[in-house]
Amino acid sequence: MKVTATFHGGYAATVRVRGHTIAVDEPVEVGGGDAGVMPTELLAAGLASCFALALAHVARGTGTELTGLEVDVDAERAGRELRYGRMVVTARADVALDPYMERARRLCWVTNTFAASPEIEYRTEDS
Repeated sequence: MKVTATFHGGYAATVRVRGHTIAVDEPVEVGGGDAGVMPTELLAAGLASCFALALAHVARGTGTELTGLEVDVDAERAGRELRYGRMVVTARADVALDPYMERARRLCWVTNTFAASPEIEYRTEDS
């Protein structure tokens, strides 16, 4: 998987992935134009959406469709550090989710990535 972010000035960027474009910007209060979601919101959105899809996949395997499925992620800052120290994932649907939670947790790529702290390498590329 590869995504590409293009900077547009101020605190605005767009992210392209598989022909889709996502607007990214910071709120006005911190100097942005609020023309899109913040990068940290994308992080939480990735976890929420991945876990929702994993829950639906696991339930579908048992013949159950999860109507009304919603997944919230509440991210809590780690004191004054520039990172989140805790993320709480809360799922709800029109049926009980307990039978699917653990298997979905194991299938969610975003959850697994957070759990194993991936190596991140930073590079530059000359034009």
